[in-house]
Amino acid sequence: MADVLIVGAGAAGLMAAGAAARRGHAVTVLEHTGRPAQKLLVTGKGRCNLTNACDEEEFLRHVRTNPRFLYSSLCAFPPAATMELFQSLGVALKVERGRRVFPVSDKAAEVRQALLDYAAGAALVHDGAAGLLLEPLAPPDPAPGKKAKGPALRCVGVKGTSGKTYRAGCVLVATGGLSYPVTGSTGDGYKLARQAGHTIVEPVPSLVSLVSRDPDCKKMMGLALKNVRLTLWEDQKPVWAEQGEMLFTHFGISGPLTLSASSHLGDMKKHRYRVEIDLKPALSEEQLYDRVTRDFAQLSNHAAQGALARLLPASMQPVMVERWGIDPATRANQITREQKRELVRLCKHWAVPIDGRGDLAHAVITAGGVSVREVDPRTMASKKAAGLYFAGEVLDVDGYTGGYNLQIAFCTAQAFAAHLHEGAR
Repeated sequence: MADVLIVGAGAAGLMAAGAAARRGHAVTVLEHTGRPAQKLLVTGKGRCNLTNACDEEEFLRHVRTNPRFLYSSLCAFPPAATMELFQSLGVALKVERGRRVFPVSDKAAEVRQALLDYAAGAALVHDGAAGLLLEPLAPPDPAPGKKAKGPALRCVGVKGTSGKTYRAGCVLVATGGLSYPVTGSTGDGYKLARQAGHTIVEPVPSLVSLVSRDPDCKKMMGLALKNVRLTLWEDQKPVWAEQGEMLFTHFGISGPLTLSASSHLGDMKKHRYRVEIDLKPALSEEQLYDRVTRDFAQLSNHAAQGALARLLPASMQPVMVERWGIDPATRANQITREQKRELVRLCKHWAVPIDGRGDLAHAVITAGGVSVREVDPRTMASKKAAGLYFAGEVLDVDGYTGGYNLQIAFCTAQAFAAHLHEGAR
């Protein structure tokens, strides 16, 4: 019988396993794929953005859902602690734009191996969890005139999908969400939580590409734009804006700005959404008009598309001419003031209607999960079943792109291990 049984060998599970084992607990980790921490290999485009080098206050501003729940665990294990830990494990780190922290090697496999080394004191077993082993638990006698409080169940282990039974002093569910199911995130943790009586906030894809039926996106597929400003509109109201990078795809738009914008989408049945891209955010409309005027004077004998050579990427030029509505044969020196004004407007407000989110299979993370109202924020302990804990993406906590979600996995895992009581031994 193990002191600690962890379901899921992802970022949160391995971090918790290492922290618990190094505190002297006998730890067993169940991983149903047999390939621990596979999702780490695809994070940060294979480079693994493992945290964000900011303080706790700034960090919480980048947590989209239930930031207050994280306060205790994040203060106890902030990004600086994550960086110190990985450096102690031999991973040299660097900080890039937006305070994003990557391994110097740019190899996610190095981060994965470091986590496996950290958790080497735990027993890793190739098996899944078919269900929790739950026993009735008599609540403590209430004070006179008050109702009894506390969980009515105790979790004493897990029944494996192999049929084997694993008993333990406590069980941590760290199964991840539903994103990238090929890496092992199949939503099993939600089933286990429901078995113990937990409420599950409906899981939806977050940090995901956006689908648009606008044919211009497909015409420009593969085009990456840097230093643009993207604004997300809900009906007639802007709800989010940021400057950075994005990408046109065959189905719509993607890239870092798009992923962040996606987490601000609400009910797409009730609202209409679009993004507007400012292709030249460093210039005001008047400054851009002056620049266009200079370009056209220098390229006076070029046709409309050629006149855009200094202004836009090659694959965007014919699309702009078509959207602009100008005769492609028009020479630069024939373009009117009104037509230049319209070009400026399009450059500052390139609109893309949004028809849907990308699917969970390709979302970076899952929003939703185990309701944090039913979990102790200091210890990650279930309020429904004694001996049951949750950490990482399975919880209804998620942040924006930039290393925030892996840090959430790490600090919630460390909170679990730090508060393991002697009864878990």
